[in-house]
Amino acid sequence: MIGLLIGAVMALVLTMVGTPLFIRLLVKKGYGQFIRDDGPTTHKTKRGTPTMGGAVIVLTMVVVYFLTHLIMSAMGLANPGPTATGLLLLMLTAGMGLVGFLDDFTKISKQRSLGLTAWAKIVLQAVVGITFAVLALNFPDSNGLTPASTAISFVRDTPIDLAFAGPVLGMILFVIWSNLITTATTNAVNLTDGLDGLATGATAMVTAAFGLISLFQLNQMCGTAGADAGCYVVRDPMDLALLAAILTGSLIGFLWWNTSPAKIFMGDTGSLALGGALAGFAIFTRTEILLVVLAGLMVAIAASVIIQVGYFKLSGGKRVFLMAPLQHHFELKGWAEVTVVVRFWLIGLVCVMAGIALFYGEWVLHQ
Repeated sequence: MIGLLIGAVMALVLTMVGTPLFIRLLVKKGYGQFIRDDGPTTHKTKRGTPTMGGAVIVLTMVVVYFLTHLIMSAMGLANPGPTATGLLLLMLTAGMGLVGFLDDFTKISKQRSLGLTAWAKIVLQAVVGITFAVLALNFPDSNGLTPASTAISFVRDTPIDLAFAGPVLGMILFVIWSNLITTATTNAVNLTDGLDGLATGATAMVTAAFGLISLFQLNQMCGTAGADAGCYVVRDPMDLALLAAILTGSLIGFLWWNTSPAKIFMGDTGSLALGGALAGFAIFTRTEILLVVLAGLMVAIAASVIIQVGYFKLSGGKRVFLMAPLQHHFELKGWAEVTVVVRFWLIGLVCVMAGIALFYGEWVLHQ
């Protein structure tokens, strides 16, 4: 627990201090956000606001992770050192963040609201996602447990195991399943990042939930003293809890500057990185389908875009919402931006609470 507090506090402080320094650098370079012409007119004032702030979140996460392990070792605390699970989660987060950075930098350098082409983003994300998925099924520990499992999970691994088709085909199916999760989360966070602080606050709630889930799994691991029928087969839950604490602290520190009126946007650098992190947490904690509940707000926002586009094409030009994603629909209905953000945060909090209740309730049923 001391390690979690050290990591969370360091991440919060470094992000709060580092973000304004990064803002000054971006302003000096003239790296500002471009705004959609078809968006709410109130957003026009945001043009030129520094973007790519997600770089601060990702860099802080990586630095504080290793620094926390060093401090814990120096203090003589129980510390297994960086684990395969932790390093893979960092790789997925930073890898997706790099794709987002290239997208943001393309927008800025070419002075346009569109960055990388759709195919370029798909290919780059696929490279990161496939590499992650393949490596996640390797690096077994002393008990033969790998960071990820080929079994599809809800609150733990279910009997549905993709390895039923054999080791090779099972690996291929897992790569597809893992990339489906990663693609869904990165797009969901990206679509949620449309109002000041909305995605930052909503994601912090989900990462905090993963911290609680990982800690509970640590205390209820199979093979430990007092393990029962409801124990969990998860590798490196302590390291996952540490990363969740660090990322939550980073997001809170960043939110100080990202809340309305935002001094900086996370950009695709942040939204893609955070989407990758959420996917990694879900896969490693064996809560893949539960993520749909925990990130229910983001799922609803992504669904609004799918519904809008689908209905527009099927109905010959009609719309369900005044504008998609969903948060802009309520803006056009007259809600103030801060009102939309706070109310959506409350919805996100309810989703997180429901997800934790499902997770804990399933464990209670095993007792």
